[in-house]
Amino acid sequence: MTERRPHIVLVMTDQQRFDTIRALGAGHMDTPNLDRLVREGVSFDNCFVNAPSCVPSRAALFSGYSPHTTGVLRNGQKWGRTWVELLAKSGYHCVNVGKMHTIPYDAPAGFHERFVVENKDRFFEGRWFADEWDKSLVHQGVTKPSRAQYRALPDYRERLGAFEWPLAESQHADVFVAETAMWWLETRPKPEALFLQVGFPGPHPPYDPPARYAQVYLDKPGLPVPKVGREELEALPTILKAKRAHDVEVDHDAIAWSLEPSREQLRRLRAHYDGNITLIDEQVGRVVETLERRGYLDDCVVIFMSDHGDNLGEHGLSQKWSMYDPVTRVPAIVWAPGRLAGGRRLEGLCQLFDFGPTILELAGISPPEDFEAQSLLPALEGKPWAGREAVFSEQAGDVAMADTRLITMIRTKTEKLVLFLGSDDGQYFDLAADPAEVDNRWNDPSAQARIAELRRQLLEWRLDSSARTLDRTAAYR
Repeated sequence: MTERRPHIVLVMTDQQRFDTIRALGAGHMDTPNLDRLVREGVSFDNCFVNAPSCVPSRAALFSGYSPHTTGVLRNGQKWGRTWVELLAKSGYHCVNVGKMHTIPYDAPAGFHERFVVENKDRFFEGRWFADEWDKSLVHQGVTKPSRAQYRALPDYRERLGAFEWPLAESQHADVFVAETAMWWLETRPKPEALFLQVGFPGPHPPYDPPARYAQVYLDKPGLPVPKVGREELEALPTILKAKRAHDVEVDHDAIAWSLEPSREQLRRLRAHYDGNITLIDEQVGRVVETLERRGYLDDCVVIFMSDHGDNLGEHGLSQKWSMYDPVTRVPAIVWAPGRLAGGRRLEGLCQLFDFGPTILELAGISPPEDFEAQSLLPALEGKPWAGREAVFSEQAGDVAMADTRLITMIRTKTEKLVLFLGSDDGQYFDLAADPAEVDNRWNDPSAQARIAELRRQLLEWRLDSSARTLDRTAAYR
């Protein structure tokens, strides 16, 4: 490590699965710019989110505390206190461009400047907030696409949220965010130390890249399409069965789900989702080029991550709000040429909020002693690092999970246990034998000892967390 405090750029997508970057093993993907970050940087290949939805995941990341500690366990809950405040107090100039998903949307959150862009389909939530993208489209004389517009399509319910972007490519949310970040970098005096958070709204649904991006994937014969057996659907916990039925009735984020989607429907869905990621990849490349042109890359750490993933029809499920790996495992890449040795892929378990203390230590700041997050800086510096023995995720009942009050997951390298509060149903997967999480052994007599042990570990984690954070509960809301 050098003595100077680096510029730090945190790039976040919304709802991006791990298996969406070619250099990380997704051979069907076109992601040359993210591939470069992987080749020249450090990838944490087993990074898991603290919550399987936007608000609690981001609140954990930007606080350093578990969702149950801050009390932010579902979407829509108020939060806005972050460790960005510590960066600002230490002399960093802190700028957010794009999605943070604070509640309220425009909470200062420790930044000196915020250029807020929220969900693409932020639909009549009783929060009549015009973000920077809304204002831009109004001044261009166009109507922002939303489910109100998509509902008018004759095949709306068949599209599962996959649509062709109806406006100019330059008007797409992910392009707007990148160009706003580039505008800031090109026009503002270069600060001594910059913390820049760039939040892309995609590939969160609606899955709506410009048509040419989706077409590339529609033309690919090897596009991943899930095959879900009747036996797996019938064995789903009752709460997930209820979620499937709910998602058919209520079109969250312009997705009208189907209990029996065809292969072609799922193929179109995946093509639009992957096409949006290629669009974002191009925008990441443009931002990196601007950083280089403006001299920031002389000493800069770029971190790329997502807040959670998406089932995309696997296990018969739409979107997030469940604890399967396609939702809870996300890409997490650190790229810092000249500062950190690159070309490394690390297999140890970590949690998304571990990047909070990592960023603080990169900036020369000691994280609060009661942080539940653990710094990844030793791993980045090439020191011995085994990762966590287990990772945890938790989600309170949300719009699509009204039949449960709380879901909790513990995952080790070889096992996963999911509990639904107030239900006799649960999930236990032997990941060594069943990495696709198809065979739920919750009721298998031979698995009961392992289930009991994982329950014990989960309880120990929860009690230890409460004892460790006695003075911090709700401190970051």
